[in-house]
Amino acid sequence: MSSTDIPRRHFASDNYAGVCPEVWEALRAADAGHVPGYGDDPHTSAVQDAFRSLFETDCEVHFLFTGTAANSLAIASACEAYHAVICHAFSHIETDESNAPGFFAHGVKTLPINTPLGKLDPKSVESLFLNRRDIHASAPKVLSLTQSTELGTVYTPSELKDLSEMARSLRMSIHMDGARFANAVARLGCSPADLTWRSGVDVLCFGGTKNGMLATEAAVFFNKDLAHAFKRRCKQAGQLASKMRYHAAQWQGMLRSGRWLENAKHANDMAQRLRSQLSAIAGIQVLYPVEANAVFVRFPEGMAEALLEKGWRFYTDVGPGGARLMCSWNTSPEDLDQFASDAKLIQERAR
Repeated sequence: MSSTDIPRRHFASDNYAGVCPEVWEALRAADAGHVPGYGDDPHTSAVQDAFRSLFETDCEVHFLFTGTAANSLAIASACEAYHAVICHAFSHIETDESNAPGFFAHGVKTLPINTPLGKLDPKSVESLFLNRRDIHASAPKVLSLTQSTELGTVYTPSELKDLSEMARSLRMSIHMDGARFANAVARLGCSPADLTWRSGVDVLCFGGTKNGMLATEAAVFFNKDLAHAFKRRCKQAGQLASKMRYHAAQWQGMLRSGRWLENAKHANDMAQRLRSQLSAIAGIQVLYPVEANAVFVRFPEGMAEALLEKGWRFYTDVGPGGARLMCSWNTSPEDLDQFASDAKLIQERAR
């Protein structure tokens, strides 16, 4: 392979992508003078107000370094040690957080449900809840929803409302893992409010890192009762940034410019283009609806290995079989063309 044939970008994760220009500009602008630490600075105060404007409600906002920490500490805020969290079998808190929710919530257990397309439904959740009423079982207290899901699908506002109404009737809180929340907003064209508190969500972990930001996530509490002492939880977990203005500045830059939504829309558009290109190649099967920035496919025998040998990177162990291809804020049409061209060439040589 010549140097010009080496892939410039990859599809393993949107975490592979770098930081977008608006974030660097916002960081440089905030990097002047002395301001108080630990969130008592004007940048943090201003961007918290910006979140309230974005979500059209008086929410409480905290910034953390990772999605795992945001999810785990938010869940811990809603649970006692004897409680449990109902989630999807492919959710990040179930498969990819090394039981961090259980650690930070002192033993809280996840109760996974394997329903189609990565989306929970009220009937399945209610059935599991009603089977856990014995004193010897962990008591479900939180319903965790992933938006967009780990299979690249999205919950509509009506689906969220159906789930939240059922959860409310069972006295459960609603946690939303929004590592790719922006992609869901871009897909559905809804307001962030419609996909969160208006649909019954109590706390959203709003992802920044996968959408062009630098190690920052936001825990957005619509139910302020759950946010009691959350700043202390962050401190205890090593998640309270001393120079908080550098978290806040990134969000300021993204929210003010609208780039948070533009980045997500671009990633979604690239995923649709990739789906179209791969669907046209004999033997490649697209496994799920492409509704955000993920494309799941089943390659013909030997194709995945051949693509990996060419230098491409993507995961083959996410979800129930197949390969996951993630598009990001800076995936280009040329990246997709090169990948599809390589796949087509491999298929032709295999005939």
